[in-house]
Amino acid sequence: MQICRDLPSLRAATAALRAAGKRLALVPTMGALHEGHISLVAAGRRVADAVAASIFVNPLQFNPNEDLSRYPRDEEGDLAKLRSAGCDLVWMPPVEAMYPPGSATVIDVAGPSAGWEGDARPGHFRGVATVCCKLFQQSQADVAAFGEKDWQQLQVVTRMAADLDIPIRILPVPTVREADGLALSSRNRFLSPAERATAPVLFRTMTAAAGAILRGTAVASALAEGDATLRAAGLVPDYFALVEAETLKPLAARRADGPMRLVAAARLGTVRLLDNIPV
Repeated sequence: MQICRDLPSLRAATAALRAAGKRLALVPTMGALHEGHISLVAAGRRVADAVAASIFVNPLQFNPNEDLSRYPRDEEGDLAKLRSAGCDLVWMPPVEAMYPPGSATVIDVAGPSAGWEGDARPGHFRGVATVCCKLFQQSQADVAAFGEKDWQQLQVVTRMAADLDIPIRILPVPTVREADGLALSSRNRFLSPAERATAPVLFRTMTAAAGAILRGTAVASALAEGDATLRAAGLVPDYFALVEAETLKPLAARRADGPMRLVAAARLGTVRLLDNIPV
């Protein structure tokens, strides 16, 4: 497994892969890897000849009131996991390589970035779109794998790549969950034992709400009951909503056609849980 920490070495490595006629899949990450990330590597392996993972804690994704330094980091453990997963290349740039002095360009995506996480974390998707565009251009990957757990992020990146004519396929990969339904997340490590026992209530509540909507319960009633269930369990919802899957526009009633998604974010102690499921 080759590790690149500067742009010339990354470009040389990816140029060699292209010269050999190999298709490259990219797995963008911020490190603190878990089985969800490893599933992205496996998905990339199924559609490409080689897989590159990036590890970069992107400062542009963090708001002033969010603690960038608190984000978990485990370089040695991350590299061991990627090596075991059969990753071919790891791109680990320092901040100055991604955003050299004088950098003045950012990417704002409208449409699917509006609302939900866009409201809860102003500027977050600007950071996501900017870093992903740079990663796509730097790696010249053919495919980029993203987990469905961050559904709104997936739609933002897909829209950005299409709008900017970046020749890359965005590959959605299903959310990986614990046996009790909790979606894997690097931030789950900050849950106390009691909070960890409570956290699966989010997935169970979303599943119940989705079932109620499909059985004909009014959307507003199903969402209100879900919100109340979360609060009774000690979670504080930022949002609990039914949306159009691609646009993230809120739905007041069940669609007759076209995919729907339940999206939710709720705070449990110091941890903000994020999840979504198809309806």
